[in-house]
Amino acid sequence: MATSSPPQFPELYSPGRPFAWPELQSLAADGLLIRLHQRGYTLPEVPPSPQLRARAAASAVPEGIRQRVVAGRMTAAWIYGCAEEPDRLALLVDVKRRISSLRSTRGCTLHEVRLGPFDVVSMGGLMISSPLRTALDIALHVDAARAVPALAALLARPERDVRLRLLVLAIESTPRVPHKKAALEKLALLTPAFVPGGPVDVKNAVDPPDSAEDVAQVLRVAHLEGEP
Repeated sequence: MATSSPPQFPELYSPGRPFAWPELQSLAADGLLIRLHQRGYTLPEVPPSPQLRARAAASAVPEGIRQRVVAGRMTAAWIYGCAEEPDRLALLVDVKRRISSLRSTRGCTLHEVRLGPFDVVSMGGLMISSPLRTALDIALHVDAARAVPALAALLARPERDVRLRLLVLAIESTPRVPHKKAALEKLALLTPAFVPGGPVDVKNAVDPPDSAEDVAQVLRVAHLEGEP
C-alpha cells in the first residue's frame, strides 16, 4: 500500500498568497511563521537564503517592470545577507532603458545608471547587482552609517568575491563622481592600515589573481546619479 507524502508548504508567504495580511500576522504571533521581510513570512525551519530574499524582493516589484530593473545598493546587500532590509527597494535602471514610465513605481527608489554585462546576476526571479558592483555603489552613494557595516559584511565573505584592493582601485578610477573621497573615507574606517588617513595608495593595487579583464569590468561603471 502506497503511503502518501506529507503536504508541501510554500517557503514564502505574502498577503493573499494564500493568507490575508491579518492571518499572516496571527500565524507569526503563534510562532508558526517568522518574518522574512516587510510583508512576507516564511516557515521557522526554512533558512533565509539569498535566493529566498531575492524571491521576496521580486514579489514587491510590479511584474510589468521586473525584467527592466535591477535590485541594487542596500537592497542587494540585504539579499546577500549583508545588511538589514531597507525601507524602500533600491532599483537600478540602465540608461539604455526608458525610465519615465517607471517613475510612479510605489515603494521603490529608482537610480539611472550604466550597467556592464558583468554587473548583474539573476536570482530568485529578479536581476540583482553583482556583489562587487553592489559594494562599489554602496561605497559611493550610501551614507557612512549604513554603508560601513554593509561593506564590512561584503568584504568578510570570500564567496561574494569582493576584494578590497579591486574595490579601492574601482573607486579611484571611476570618472566624474563627486563622492569618491567620501567612499575612500568609508573604506578607511574599515582598513586604516591600507588606507592611511590620506589619499589611498593604489600602487600595485591589484592582487596577482585579479586579471586586467576583472579590473576593466569594474572601471567601465559610470554612475549618473549620486542619491542614496
